[in-house]
Amino acid sequence: MNKHIRVAVLFVVMQLVSSMVSPPLLLAGEVFLDEEFTSLNRWEPWAFSNIKRYSQYTLTSLDGVSCLKAVSNNSASALRLKEWFNVYDFPKLAWRFRVSNIYRKGDSSSKDGDDYPVRLYVMFRYDPENATLGERIQYELARAVNGEYPPHSSLNYIWASKDNAADIITSPFTSRAMMLPVARGRKQVGIWVEHRTNLVKDYQAAFGRNPPAMATIAVMSDADNTGESATAYIDSIRIFSK
Repeated sequence: MNKHIRVAVLFVVMQLVSSMVSPPLLLAGEVFLDEEFTSLNRWEPWAFSNIKRYSQYTLTSLDGVSCLKAVSNNSASALRLKEWFNVYDFPKLAWRFRVSNIYRKGDSSSKDGDDYPVRLYVMFRYDPENATLGERIQYELARAVNGEYPPHSSLNYIWASKDNAADIITSPFTSRAMMLPVARGRKQVGIWVEHRTNLVKDYQAAFGRNPPAMATIAVMSDADNTGESATAYIDSIRIFSK
């Protein structure tokens, strides 16, 4: 067989084998996550070491569509995506959700009121190589307690119980977490609400700087500070590039 023909055949075979064993590359314009909650294969429970009563997350159907049901009752925990993504490649977020009620004592500005019937929690990954000495010490201590590094910073898309909640609120627990109300008060309780946004632009507006590249998300319903209860539903979450 001619040498050039052998090389061409070998190249084609290698390409075929590579396509069978390697995952396809995500191209510009593609979707990183298109979650409709028909299963929880891509998710894992996420609990907090100082909270013993956990919120409940189950799959259900509402209005003819599959969705995630989140129930909090003087409790707090989350459901976390197992994968990380690059927010510069996939900056767009869209999700649809509804709640059964808000919290009478809910108040984003106070520790006692820092509960939300539903939130989408975007966590940006801590990178030791880009941290100061003080940050490294702080994060190593946190990892010793919790078994993993806490996020570098986070955006929390929340349903605020107060009608007059500001557009951007610093968490009463840490300046590394910013709360962004996407619904407020009782007006939309019991109906589906859809929110679309750009994670990079939101981070820049909230923190005044560019975000770390890698992030993951969690969904959460918590009521441990107010001692109240709520039920929420999420029927879709999309993370995409355009």
